[in-house]
Amino acid sequence: MTPPFLKLIPGQVPLADWCAIYRGATPTLDADCRAAVQASADSVARIVAKGAPVYGINTGFGKLASVRIPTEDLETLQRNIVLSHAAGVGEATPVAITRLMMALKIASLAQGASGIRPATLALLEAMLTQGIIPVVPGQGSVGASGDLAPLAHMTAVMIGVGDADTPQGRLPAEQALASAGLAPVTLGPKEGLALLNGTQFSTANALAGLFEAERLFQSALLTGALATDAAKGSDAPFDARIHRLRKHRGQIATAEALRQLLSGSAIRASHLQGDERVQDPYCLRCQPQVMGACLDVLHNAAQLLETEANGVSDNPLIFSDTDESLSGGNFHAEPVAFAADMIAMAICEIGSLAERRIAMLVDPALSGLPAFLTPKPGLNSGFMIPQVTAAALVSENKQRAYPASVDSIPTSANQEDHVSMAAHGARRLLPMAENAMAVIGIEWMAAAQGCDFHAPLHTSAPLAAAMALLRMRVAHLNDDRHIQPDMQAAIDMVKSGALLQSGSGLDLPGVR
Repeated sequence: MTPPFLKLIPGQVPLADWCAIYRGATPTLDADCRAAVQASADSVARIVAKGAPVYGINTGFGKLASVRIPTEDLETLQRNIVLSHAAGVGEATPVAITRLMMALKIASLAQGASGIRPATLALLEAMLTQGIIPVVPGQGSVGASGDLAPLAHMTAVMIGVGDADTPQGRLPAEQALASAGLAPVTLGPKEGLALLNGTQFSTANALAGLFEAERLFQSALLTGALATDAAKGSDAPFDARIHRLRKHRGQIATAEALRQLLSGSAIRASHLQGDERVQDPYCLRCQPQVMGACLDVLHNAAQLLETEANGVSDNPLIFSDTDESLSGGNFHAEPVAFAADMIAMAICEIGSLAERRIAMLVDPALSGLPAFLTPKPGLNSGFMIPQVTAAALVSENKQRAYPASVDSIPTSANQEDHVSMAAHGARRLLPMAENAMAVIGIEWMAAAQGCDFHAPLHTSAPLAAAMALLRMRVAHLNDDRHIQPDMQAAIDMVKSGALLQSGSGLDLPGVR
């Protein structure tokens, strides 16, 4: 199936469109932006003609900004900055994130403040449209002065250097371009710096983390509700009156979702009267408070990232109405670093709360269910070690959740003496989300197993649909068997969004 196309209006792209691009849609640039791009390029040409030293156009870069470059060397200057800055290391960035990074860079350049020529911008757009995706090592950016190394690897392919992933496989840059009928570009004044400078790598990684965190959050609502029914927990703590008094938007929305998920459950109806338990453990009772706070944090991060994605973050910036080139610091990715830290904390807490529910379900003293959710405890270990695995993943996420934004290290001979660390703060989010989704997959299995013990009583319709989907791939655990394939099947369905689609009639709260 061919991914859909969507129009990219620079400066006005909604979060849902960035998510669609991350999931595979291909953007096409709004033609109305071409005039501003041309005006910016013309302004650079006039600045060059005047001959006065202007940073990034006819000077060196960073600590070498005081070095004047002769006009005849300006093309070499731009090529050299690409080659020298393509200094990343580590595994290649996932293609989905690199595509998103390219789209973000296109939207930034197309606002007509970067001095890039329309033909150069068109090459980057054509690469994205035709699936020529540069291989970008994931490590090497400190989030100021922009994501220099990753964006240099992207730009290197545009000048015929490096490698790119293509529909025909990974190819050297010139061959990759030629496979799509494209040719390398010779960068003009300011263009290399315009392409290298900016926060698009950090922002792409943070947005990807946000979109996966949203899927994680919604999946955890489903499995959390199922675990509540498995433990014969009460839905009274989800009463709307409780949450209206505290007034937090995320808490109110989460409680409403949990009420909808549990509505109609015969398991819940069976213990409305005569239940000797007074209160459920926090992992059940405080889901609206904890998950709601996570939702509010994700909302805040989403607002930061949507603003950043629609901004211009390279340096210097060109103001074509006055032919001015102004050097500032929009490349500093502090807002992205803060957003990434918020997302990391939310991911960590979602997984942590889910692991506590798994631990509660396997403990007969807390759940009232057979020990470790097996009919024959002792002979069988049941869900003993899947809970240990969940605990290990949660602890790993705790270690990764330490804020990246509070760190800094001087670079470029102390010219760039405070940096954001946004890049690695954002890069950790996908592995963290994968860990937490694995915890949710394990909880899904454990909660379904717990509900099975309540037969013939049934859970609610949306939760029964989630159980039915699981049982298509994972059978009820009577006696111990090789459990890792079962776990992987459940985890894969969480990661793909299949779990959420099982209850497609529900409108679960999210960030878009």
